[in-house]
Amino acid sequence: MRTIATVAFALCLCVVVLGAYVRLSNAGLGCPDWPGCYGHLTPAGAAADAGRALNVGKAWREMVHRYAAGTLATLIVVLAAMSIGWRRERIVAPKLTLALTAIVILQAILGALTVTRQLKPLIVSSHLLFGFTTLSLLWWLSLTLWWRGNSSIAQATPRIARAAALIGLCALALQIALGGWTSSNYAAIACPDLPVCQGSWWPEADFRSAYVLWRDLDINYEGGVLDNPARVAIHLTHRIGAMVASLLLLVAALVALRLRNRPRVRLSALILLGALMLQLTIGISMVWRGFPLWLATAHNAGAALLLLAALTLYRSLRAPDVITT
Repeated sequence: MRTIATVAFALCLCVVVLGAYVRLSNAGLGCPDWPGCYGHLTPAGAAADAGRALNVGKAWREMVHRYAAGTLATLIVVLAAMSIGWRRERIVAPKLTLALTAIVILQAILGALTVTRQLKPLIVSSHLLFGFTTLSLLWWLSLTLWWRGNSSIAQATPRIARAAALIGLCALALQIALGGWTSSNYAAIACPDLPVCQGSWWPEADFRSAYVLWRDLDINYEGGVLDNPARVAIHLTHRIGAMVASLLLLVAALVALRLRNRPRVRLSALILLGALMLQLTIGISMVWRGFPLWLATAHNAGAALLLLAALTLYRSLRAPDVITT
């Protein structure tokens, strides 16, 4: 189970980053149907039928993402079956793997709706969030399996350290949600300068239109449909959220570093600080360099790594889980 969980986690990380690349390279509608591509299992088979409508590069990016996601779903189902079959050994709580299975099913539905509803922002953002949720649960499962029975985790931990780690983790989750909304509404380039936005500390921003969650179904959202003030509002919210989340994560790491008798906690805090600095560097560089595709994709990968680091810190501050059936 350790091996399969670790492989599933690594594959999920690849799926999350690949999904970001597909979205950012405007390949989300490379195959306008689901689960195939123009009625075929591969873009190669679809090329003859689709004719000029098929962009082969975008189609392959979309389908490779689907193939990887399908493989990941299979591994998660295997983990669920193993946890249920070995529930008497209390290796891991079946409710965790069953939750993962339920989320994967939901992800498949959201993946289909992403295509059939033409990149509707609420659906795209939800798809991204549940992808990060899947990644988080697989990482939590892997840590639980690898740290199982380790007495060093059982030491008493001050409540303030656990609270600070949890608050930082929640703030980061909210920031990732804001990032997904920014990306799905194509608002990243609304502020092409830093630290100001369009040459102003507070440009015209339409917050009322920026967060309308549900719009008409018949609209193709590729490229975005919001006016500039609404996109500016989304981008400004994301920047403010980044500052708040960074501050809270910094506090959580510094509090954890004060626990001198907990080497694992201190190492987790240092990793969190490193991941935070990396993500901030990527975000700033992305704006200064004009939002190149590779840096935008790296920004999504950095968010995933930062989330994993925050989860590791919180997990290291917890007592061992009581495995129940």
